Amino acid sequence: MVDGIVFDSAKEARRYRELKLLERAGVISDLQLQPEFILSVAFTKNGKRYRAIKYIADFQYTENGQTVVEDVKGVKTAVYRLKKTLFEAQYPDLTITEV
Repeated sequence: MVDGIVFDSAKEARRYRELKLLERAGVISDLQLQPEFILSVAFTKNGKRYRAIKYIADFQYTENGQTVVEDVKGVKTAVYRLKKTLFEAQYPDLTITEV
C-alpha cells in the first residue's frame, strides 16, 4: 500500500513511487492509475448479452508530449497477450510499455 492505494504487487508499488517522483520533478505529467481502454463494446446476439471487453493498464501519463500507457509485468499471461493485441489494433496511436 502506497498513498492509501493497494497495488497488485510490490513491483507495481515501486513503479508508482518512481512515477510520482518523475511527476513532481516535471519529467512526466497527468499520471493516472488503472486507466481503462475498451477493446470490444458490449452487445447482444441471439438474446445473449455480452459484456464489453476492457484492458486496464497500470499507469498512463504524458512524457515529452506523448501519451504513455504502462503495464508492470511479471508474467505475460495468454489473456494479457490477447488483450495487448486487441489494444494495439484498437488504439494504433498508443503502445503499451511493459516494465
